[in-house]
Amino acid sequence: MPAANLPPRTLSVAPMLDWTDRHCRYFHRLLSPHAWLYTEMVTTGALLHGDVPRHLRFNAAEQPVALQLGGSEPEALAQAAKLGEEWGYDEINLNCGCPSERVQNGAFGACLMHEPALVRDCVAAMRAAVSIPVTVKHRIGIDRIESYDFVRDFVGTVAQGGATSFIVHARNAWLQGLSPKENREIPPLRYEFAAQLKRDFTQLEIIVNGGIANLPSIRDRLAEVDGVMIGREAYNNPWLLTEWETALFNADWAPTREEIIAELVRYCAHEQREYGTPMRSMVRHFLNLANGLPGARSFRRMLSEPATLKDAGPELLNQAWALVASAG
Repeated sequence: MPAANLPPRTLSVAPMLDWTDRHCRYFHRLLSPHAWLYTEMVTTGALLHGDVPRHLRFNAAEQPVALQLGGSEPEALAQAAKLGEEWGYDEINLNCGCPSERVQNGAFGACLMHEPALVRDCVAAMRAAVSIPVTVKHRIGIDRIESYDFVRDFVGTVAQGGATSFIVHARNAWLQGLSPKENREIPPLRYEFAAQLKRDFTQLEIIVNGGIANLPSIRDRLAEVDGVMIGREAYNNPWLLTEWETALFNADWAPTREEIIAELVRYCAHEQREYGTPMRSMVRHFLNLANGLPGARSFRRMLSEPATLKDAGPELLNQAWALVASAG
């Protein structure tokens, strides 16, 4: 998508491993035309030595969409970023926030915050390789390092490599003793760190992530920084994306869930015809579309039954939605 046509990064859906694949992103795009969407983290090794189409194929309707990379070698990241640009992504994002042991074993993710000069060099290498924006997603601290100076110095150093947009998950990452899930819940949120980064680096775009789940909290954060990134809440209650789209971008935005189902039926039919994609790979992301409506439990049950999904076609979505319509 040409840069002139890209919306601001006011609202984005976070990269979530095993969740924000291309089917999830297509669904979210139907709900919010302006939100930025992010891929799951893709490692440089997976791209340089693996199945590139499997990792990078996406539907043009998803745009604006960013490719999140995991890696710590400037040359490899530059090559992977170039692939992302060639495949049509609108942004390359470097993961400096994931605390999982698998990521630590690869010497990237949150542990990179201990090496800001290396991250600066990684960003510079990617910036030299592509013409699209290179952004960084990171935490505010590592383990028990709770000083604002730590994240301030990290951002200041990395910005020297040419990054102008930083996505700040406003929690520390504990590299030992907490699971990835616990790392999203136990370390306290410090939105004030993101706000202070914006005051200290007025020339940079600062986007905050972590614990944001409703419109009032979105507005509170937007009073301090340039954008918000929302993860689990957007996935678990996807219809909220329509509310946020209306409030932030287009007051007249008012799709119906029936219209969304109809689009998903068409999408699933295309995926099955062109790629042989099984329904279970797609509909697992749609389970929460009926949240809050009578019949929602029946909707989820029909779309998650292995026996039902085994040989199912797109008409399964209409059958599941009929349970909601009849319950209402």
